[in-house]
Formats: sequence, C-alpha cells, structure tokens
Amino acid sequence: MVFDKAKKMWQLQSKARAIQKELRELQFEGVELGGKVRVVVDGEQKVQLVEIAEELLSPGEKLAVEKFIRQAANAAITKAQQASAQKMKGVASDLGLNI
Repeated sequence: MVFDKAKKMWQLQSKARAIQKELRELQFEGVELGGKVRVVVDGEQKVQLVEIAEELLSPGEKLAVEKFIRQAANAAITKAQQASAQKMKGVASDLGLNI
C-alpha cells in the first residue's frame, strides 16, 4: 500500500517535470493595436519578447503605449496559464485525481 502511494508520487513528479520542460518550450503571444504592440511569453510566464511599432514611439504616445504593452502582456500570460492548467489537469486525471 505504501509502495503504491510512493510509486504514484514518483509518477506525478516525473510527469510534472516533463510538463515543466514542455511548457518552457511553448510560447504565447498577446497583440494589441492590430499588431503594433506585441508581447510573447513562454509557458513559465516569463516575457520573452516585446515589440512596439516605430510610429508609437513618439513622446506623446507614452501612456497609451504602456497601457497596450500591459494589455498584450496580460493576454499572453493568460494564454500560458490556461495551457499550463490544461496540462496539469491531464496529469491529475491520469493519477485518478479530480481537479
């Protein structure tokens, strides 16, 4: 009985490590202003890229650009969180856990 629980825990840890590795390789994109502001995050929710169209870089547009960067980053992070949750849900169901 104890051995079965230890075996399940080991399996869960192995699957979690595999998912972490897989998530590191995934990328999620958030785009605002028709592609003029773009943010890419990885599956660990770390920002990998920020692109801003040249025409938005004038001093008078600073507040608007900051707002759109924030929105694009949040959109990309939300996508990463959803993908991570789906993957963990699969692991949990494999182990007979309901999340």
